[in-house]
Amino acid sequence: MKSYSRNAYISLFICLLTVFLIHAQESATKQKAVLVTGASSGIGLKITEQLSNKGYFVYAGARKQEDLERLSTIKNVQSIKLDVTKWDEINAAVETIKKEGRGLYGLVNNAGVGIWGAFTEVKEEDLEFILNVNVYGPYRVTKAFAPLIIESKGRITNISSISGVGSPKGGLFNGPYNMSKHAVEAYNDALATELKKFDVQVSAIEPGSYNSKILENMIKRMKANYSSYENSLYKEDIDKFIASGGDRSKDKDPAEVAEAVEKALFSDNPKPRYMVVPNEKQAHRTITKVMRQMVQLNENQAYKYDRETLIKMLDKVLAETE
Repeated sequence: MKSYSRNAYISLFICLLTVFLIHAQESATKQKAVLVTGASSGIGLKITEQLSNKGYFVYAGARKQEDLERLSTIKNVQSIKLDVTKWDEINAAVETIKKEGRGLYGLVNNAGVGIWGAFTEVKEEDLEFILNVNVYGPYRVTKAFAPLIIESKGRITNISSISGVGSPKGGLFNGPYNMSKHAVEAYNDALATELKKFDVQVSAIEPGSYNSKILENMIKRMKANYSSYENSLYKEDIDKFIASGGDRSKDKDPAEVAEAVEKALFSDNPKPRYMVVPNEKQAHRTITKVMRQMVQLNENQAYKYDRETLIKMLDKVLAETE
């Protein structure tokens, strides 16, 4: 009798354990997963917190061990060592996510860097550095994870910038950064066209100036290589910029950017692009720059449209967005 009871309890335990494991596997499958690159600070961290708080599972990409350990303490977050310039780490991240069994519904290409300087003086290796991270990074990561995103009919969100569409006069010494973000804009639009066939929707997020460490990290690199600026024609401007420290802690928290990312990933009808700025001044500046480009294009072409026709064209475009 005792032997029978013991066997019955063992059988019951095995049944309960099996049910628990099946339930856990189903929960993992139902919980939509998103990979966020550059998740250690600033906009990337805010996106990670926003999505994980809403119950989505986030694979948070970071390079440093201390950041990986910190990110893994957040509920619904699993950190992944991921340098977007290294194929071995990207491929390892793909294998890790495959083994987890959740699939991958969303990809947020957020990792980015900045350099500051005049195009006539900037070092080629510095230009390669920013393009390697800001342009080739999204290309590499998207290429590696495209099969998982296509399988889930998911979403891809590329973090661009208003500097990619509307920086006035190119922005003094921001040329390399602006160029990289213009490339992201072109990449985003082409990718959206290519993946539409597979019911994958692609959106660009264009933030203005929010609290992040991008300027602080930029100035650290400039200080480390200060000797290269000794003979610069713009040395006075460079010294002022370095002296500023790049502290953006007083800028607005990027919660609005994270909310836009969530909409791009999970709304029923995501927009092709989301401009998110902390104040009306940046909105006005950006839209004015785009309109000025339109006027310049129209002014120098053989089939120039008059004001009335331009307004009709604008009304038609506005109607398409309603």
